Amino acid sequence: MEELLYKLLQSPVETEVLEFKEAKNQFDKDKLGKYFSALSNEANLTGKPEAWLLFGVNNDKNIVGTQISDKQLNEYKKEIATNTSPTLSFIAVHRVAVAQNNVLMFQIPAAPKGMPVAWKNMFYARDGESLTGLNINKIERIRNQQTNLDWSAEIVPDATIKDLSVEAIKKAREQFAEKHPKLKDEILTWDDITFLNKAKITINGQLTRAAIMLLGNPESDTFINPASSKITWILRDRDKIEKDYEHFFCPLLLEVENVYAKIRNLKYRYLKSGTLFPDEVDQFEPYIIREALNNCIAHQDYTLGGKINVVEREDGFLTFSNLGHFIPESVESVITADAPEEQYRNPFLANAMVNLNLIDTIGSGIKKMFVIQKNKFFPLPEYNLENNKVTVTITGKVLDEKYAQKLALMPDLSLDDIILLDKVQKGKSLTDEEIKTLRTNFLIEGRKPNFHISSVVAEKTGQQNDYIKQKGIDDEYCKKIIIDYLEKFGEGRRSDFEEILLDKLPDILDIAQKKNKIKNNLQILKNTGIIEPHGKLWKMSNKG
Repeated sequence: MEELLYKLLQSPVETEVLEFKEAKNQFDKDKLGKYFSALSNEANLTGKPEAWLLFGVNNDKNIVGTQISDKQLNEYKKEIATNTSPTLSFIAVHRVAVAQNNVLMFQIPAAPKGMPVAWKNMFYARDGESLTGLNINKIERIRNQQTNLDWSAEIVPDATIKDLSVEAIKKAREQFAEKHPKLKDEILTWDDITFLNKAKITINGQLTRAAIMLLGNPESDTFINPASSKITWILRDRDKIEKDYEHFFCPLLLEVENVYAKIRNLKYRYLKSGTLFPDEVDQFEPYIIREALNNCIAHQDYTLGGKINVVEREDGFLTFSNLGHFIPESVESVITADAPEEQYRNPFLANAMVNLNLIDTIGSGIKKMFVIQKNKFFPLPEYNLENNKVTVTITGKVLDEKYAQKLALMPDLSLDDIILLDKVQKGKSLTDEEIKTLRTNFLIEGRKPNFHISSVVAEKTGQQNDYIKQKGIDDEYCKKIIIDYLEKFGEGRRSDFEEILLDKLPDILDIAQKKNKIKNNLQILKNTGIIEPHGKLWKMSNKG
């Protein structure tokens, strides 16, 4: 990295993909976001895989050093991931020590093909060394990249049908016949090339990258280099320590079943609670495993040269991940629309998988995954769309039995309501629109970000005690306790009030938040002239 740093410093001027900043002690987060958007977009437009932003270097390209800490860096990363669209973050942040000075090298990814990067809903660009808005011509240049580009449809010139697996072609015929039963007899009359053309896996007898992925012999993976058909299954114990792993390559039509077979999918026995639950179910519904895995294959961005990961944990979690941003606006929008997407990353590959009965294009797969988990009273699938990667975690057990019982006793809840309550259960942040929806339906109470189930939900589900613990005492009662204490004993420290009040404040607050609430009530009483400070002691004022 030091060698690369000096190479970048040799640039005669700052460029569209290179920026120097002194940033000796700190840097404005909003300005950092604008530079991220601009440099990312310009890297895309100039065909670069990345852009660089250097802290600790002045405009004369002299190294002046920066004192920005790792804690500040984590705040920057969180801010970038929260406010960029599509959600991106730094490829890496390198700290390079040069002559007792630190230089921070921010490695910024190029905007994904077809998608300019926005910061707080605004697109930014560079005009030489200056920061500016992304003009309409540049926006269209980026957006048009997706129009005619389909990695999976490209012809592999040196490959022939001999590079495909005979067993995989046989399986493909069976799957195609199952998908198109009216053609079952006719399929028997087709030779392999005719079949592959009809199934839209090859183009005029020429092998496509999709054909290699789905039907190629394992050694055929080299034809699509630097992309890869690789799927890695990993087993980890409860402490996330790796216990076993295996790699799988093409033909993926066959290997999907082999990956599925590696997942243990143990039986899960519910704790009996009346007649709400069956005695025993699969930890992971077979449909969900196949749907998640086939989605990874269909929608991976193979131009990034990565692999698909399937991570199984012994404590009941299964995670699938693939590279590439999530093309729809959000997972919630996919569930709400319940319709096919207008755009696919690998349309030729996706269409071939449809014809082989691996996936559908009616847009119901993700929603069905949510419904299956809901009907089992398991936590809903959890998606993470950060860092140009799609990760979905499936939970194969009940995390909170009382929460599951709550869902069972409220059958009128819509899937949208349950998705939002699932966020509340997991302590996830809610958007203003989501908060409005939950409040309108009288499902939550509390102040942002510390929400809890509403009294309506608590009454219907017999959780009145939990509701009271979550809600805790209100501010007026808190102030009354402080006043009563001072009237009785004349004076008191904040620690005295904390000893009385901490266990009476809402359980949803952590210790720091509870102490802050007590501090705020003391300040309110002081500002209204009821009490007054005497050093570290509080006493009633004359007015009080």
